[in-house]
Amino acid sequence: MRKKILEILPDLRRFAFALTGTQHDADDLLQSTIERVLDKGVPAGVELPRWAFRVCRNLWIDETRKRRVRLTEDLDDLQDISHATDVNESEEQAFHRITLDQINDAMNLLPEAQRSTLSMLVLGGMAYADIAETLEIPVGTVMSRVARARRTLADQFPDALDNAGARNNGGGDHGLH
Repeated sequence: MRKKILEILPDLRRFAFALTGTQHDADDLLQSTIERVLDKGVPAGVELPRWAFRVCRNLWIDETRKRRVRLTEDLDDLQDISHATDVNESEEQAFHRITLDQINDAMNLLPEAQRSTLSMLVLGGMAYADIAETLEIPVGTVMSRVARARRTLADQFPDALDNAGARNNGGGDHGLH
């Protein structure tokens, strides 16, 4: 089982980071996930990757319930920062201002269900059917969560996405639509 865990560790680490938004919390969540999987094992008939992602997500849900007050304060801080941006900047400047931190902040504003579903798809490389099975929800629910999450993220960065489309000769997929 150790070899299998080592194989999924990079994907699980990215997923934990996508859920938590910080490397420190991601490392803690990853450690708790691995400990839980090793301690409790994997149920019969369930593949290790699916089970590990499910355990990781459930542990994060438990943790966020404990941190609800702190998360509210963090959201207030993010709103203060967003109001401080310069509205007169060009689209090109707006495109270059987008950093991984900003994308991560936008991801953290998504409802947990949308964030975890999109993270499993984009960062975990999981198929819709695998996500549905992992989260124990219908595939249609996975599809609608991903669509809503992508729409919300696209709304967060409209100028940048317009520029990305222009750079792709008006076509192509920039990953959010």
